[in-house]
Amino acid sequence: MLVTLTTFFAFTLAVLGLAYYKTKNADTNTEEGYFLAGRGLTGIIIAASLMLTNLSTEQMIGLNGQGYGFNMSVMGWEVGASLALVIVALYFLPRYLKQGYATVPDFAGDRFDHGTKQLINGLFLLGYVFILFPIILYSGAIGMGGIFNIKEVFGLQSDFAMIAVVVAGIGILGCVYNFFGGLRIMAWADTFNGIGLLIGGMLIPILGLLYVGNGNLFEGLAVLVTQHPEKFNAIGSSADPVPFATMFTGMFLVNLFYWGTNQVIIQRALAAKNLKEGQKGILYAAVLKLFGPLFLILPGIIAFHIFRDNPLKINDMAYPELVKTVLRSPWLIGLFAGVLFGAILSSFNAALNSTATLFMLNIYKPYFNKNAKESEMVKKGKIAAVVLAVFSMFVAPLIVFAPQGLFQYLQTANGLYNVPIFTIILVGMFSKKVPSWAAKTALISFIIIYGITQVLPMTGADAALPGFLRCFVRLHFLHILAILFVLCSAFMLVMGKLYPEHSKFDARNDKKVVDTKPWDKVVLVSCLITASVIGLYVLLSPLGIAK
Repeated sequence: MLVTLTTFFAFTLAVLGLAYYKTKNADTNTEEGYFLAGRGLTGIIIAASLMLTNLSTEQMIGLNGQGYGFNMSVMGWEVGASLALVIVALYFLPRYLKQGYATVPDFAGDRFDHGTKQLINGLFLLGYVFILFPIILYSGAIGMGGIFNIKEVFGLQSDFAMIAVVVAGIGILGCVYNFFGGLRIMAWADTFNGIGLLIGGMLIPILGLLYVGNGNLFEGLAVLVTQHPEKFNAIGSSADPVPFATMFTGMFLVNLFYWGTNQVIIQRALAAKNLKEGQKGILYAAVLKLFGPLFLILPGIIAFHIFRDNPLKINDMAYPELVKTVLRSPWLIGLFAGVLFGAILSSFNAALNSTATLFMLNIYKPYFNKNAKESEMVKKGKIAAVVLAVFSMFVAPLIVFAPQGLFQYLQTANGLYNVPIFTIILVGMFSKKVPSWAAKTALISFIIIYGITQVLPMTGADAALPGFLRCFVRLHFLHILAILFVLCSAFMLVMGKLYPEHSKFDARNDKKVVDTKPWDKVVLVSCLITASVIGLYVLLSPLGIAK
């Protein structure tokens, strides 16, 4: 244990030290310097930061848990993201950078009105505090607690107690880390952590296959494909967490929201030095997402084979148990724990920084101190982030009682604000006639109806509904999101026809904040990525190795 802990702390401190060295002369006392890294991020840095912000323990624990319990159909969250990133690079990012936005709600304010902006801003803050922060902390506690056997080491009586202790530790360290600097130091730390995550992430399935194949990598893969071909089926069935049909409905919308309008993610691209570097970063990330199933789902399948005679009680424990099984060396375990902790801190601090950005720029400054100095904005932004983080630390341990698994809980709960916000942003980009009252009505209606469809089946009250409504509320939540997206979009467009409100706002106008000349290879790379997604689905289907 001493060797493991020493390696863990050495790696963590080395990454922080390198990140601090690369950014020690950066000005983080201004709003743009702290919240947007001085608009100076390059393609590689953006790609690394996007990946590390996205790839945390909720993916490594949650997706591998679903791979353990189901099959490759859950890769839609990863591979499908590549298609969403292509659209973001081609369509969304050019419009954001031309306007010089710091936050996504700024667009809603320009296109509709101040009320719509604040409604979206409030939804982001509530979603981050009650869903995103707790999920990151909870999944981090599962991963770190499992690797270090914290429950046994400290003699804790329950998983809940172990999770609560580790959540507190991660939350406190994350808040301290947040005070080192803003988005720039996080982006550089993500770059160094990203190298470790790619190496460490790929090391687990490689060692797992060697374990299954008695030292032969390809023999291990052959064993899995031969004995469990159904596990390699990315098409799946309606009983799986992610039926293939959702790729063309709600999942596509969720991925577009996450990569194109989610403040935590898109803030990395908004900090690009120019459109060319922003598009590079987004498409580099899209390429990396194609390899996601190798270290985010395959380890779960390996764990299914290894623990088939003694099944795990909780699917989400598959990844930590596999890590302990295949990483025999104490220093390797410490190194991997350091990489995993870096991923946790990356996601947690990305959320902290984005939350501070939304709160300070859209609430504190306009309502509490319109003349606040930039240094005051940064200082109080850090304090606000810590307060919200501490609150979420009390919420996180309660997720242990979620019956459907970590990742499914995350995506279902996110539906309360992700696609509703995306619907408003997308319609606002396409139509200048939709009135602001129609946008607010659609947004609130979307959230209420979706919430009802998720609560009724949980209480059993759906049985009393008429046949049509009963079938509707029992649909997969991604299909429900897609149906509500169509209905709310149609409502707004019809209201735009009947009660047009001609907006002078044009998202294509260029305010010359940064150079908006596109990357000359953006279309070619986008086409190659799209073809690769199709090829992967053919390979991992009954037409390929899942016969």
